[in-house]
Amino acid sequence: MFRWKWLWPRLAEYFGVEAAPFDGVVRPLENRMQDAGKQWADIAAQFDLRESDIGKLASWWHTDADLGRPMEVLTDMTKSRKAGFLDYQSTPDAFFELFDRLKEERLIPR
Repeated sequence: MFRWKWLWPRLAEYFGVEAAPFDGVVRPLENRMQDAGKQWADIAAQFDLRESDIGKLASWWHTDADLGRPMEVLTDMTKSRKAGFLDYQSTPDAFFELFDRLKEERLIPR
């Protein structure tokens, strides 16, 4: 089990940025990221990334659906474990391994 308020600071630390505290106000990305295409294209060029079209890498409405909930969500893996899905990886480790792989594949800056 993890809580986003515990995980956000660790993710921010991984990327060398300061995590902004959550003030309880949900701020959907879909409307706020309309200029992201040009900005990402510039970042992709600067860091020689493989994909300069942010639309192929991110879906703002989907991210909003996953992360834009005004309440904390708690889930339980018991049913999955009973069905035979027994592998385990800590949530922070899963994120860090994913970010490392995305860096190796030149999809995000190093």
